[in-house]
Amino acid sequence: MTDTAEVKTRNMETHSALPPEETERLGGEIVAALKTVFDPEIPADIYELGLIYKVDIKDDRSVDVVMTLTTPNCPAAGELPQMVENAVASVPGVGVVNVNLVWEPAWSPDRMSDEARLVLNMW
Repeated sequence: MTDTAEVKTRNMETHSALPPEETERLGGEIVAALKTVFDPEIPADIYELGLIYKVDIKDDRSVDVVMTLTTPNCPAAGELPQMVENAVASVPGVGVVNVNLVWEPAWSPDRMSDEARLVLNMW
């Protein structure tokens, strides 16, 4: 893959040889889609919680997502990766979506955005 365009947002790194404006559009729409996915036990979306470590938009428009969970014992561990895959796949122009669940680096509350902290009263 040739990295000719790069879009960076909080918790997200996107690389693609697609035109920069298309990469930016896809990146923004992918973030918006990720913000529709909530851990069933936490009233904040997974993006603001800092569970998304990386999003890589490939030249063929396939998307690789690297994510984690708040704990390896998360009751939603079986469903959240599928929810992420479905959300990203719903973005127009996105091809195949691959979600990779990782445990390193371990998630910690300092990965959360101010928005998530506010929702969870963690000030």
